[in-house]
Amino acid sequence: MIQAFAFYLFAAVVILSGAMTVTSRNPVHSVLWLILAFFNAAGLMLLIGAEFIAMLLIIVYVGAVAVLFLFVVMMLDIDFAELRAGFVRYFWIGLALAVALVAELFIAVGAWNAGAIDMANRIAPIDPAVPNIEALGRLMFSRYIYAFEVAGLILLVAMVGAIVLTHRQRGGVRKQNISDQIARRSKDATRNVKPPVGQGVEL
Repeated sequence: MIQAFAFYLFAAVVILSGAMTVTSRNPVHSVLWLILAFFNAAGLMLLIGAEFIAMLLIIVYVGAVAVLFLFVVMMLDIDFAELRAGFVRYFWIGLALAVALVAELFIAVGAWNAGAIDMANRIAPIDPAVPNIEALGRLMFSRYIYAFEVAGLILLVAMVGAIVLTHRQRGGVRKQNISDQIARRSKDATRNVKPPVGQGVEL
């Protein structure tokens, strides 16, 4: 009874938050509604035993993506009239995409009702006694270790590429020369002096 109540509560809040995210006129309010939707979606993931996805929603999406959206929306000077004009211009395209997504949902539900997926014949069966996160870690770092490493390399290349593309040379800035610093000797950097009494040190 408690699980059913929690499911309907989380599901109702997710649907309400999603609708408010789309229909809210203030972008800051939309991001806040989106954060609420992510939190309740994490609750739904916990109910089905997917703890890793729940923590992923909270740490990555709420802690990074949604907060980044919030700061970007608050810092940028957004022309709301232009945004509404763009919404009206692309209304039919968005409506077509929405109809396509709804059709895909009905097709997925029909395929599921046509025949349940045999969980015993999966590519990587999981021992019920092993926790969800432990099973995911074992699978990721054993069978899919090469795909995991390739994904990390792709992200590294993307990060380096973004830094190179956005790097700009600026004039009038003193640059650090690592080779000169390493080759510098101590006697070139310090000087022993013995000034007489009553006379300061000459620089």
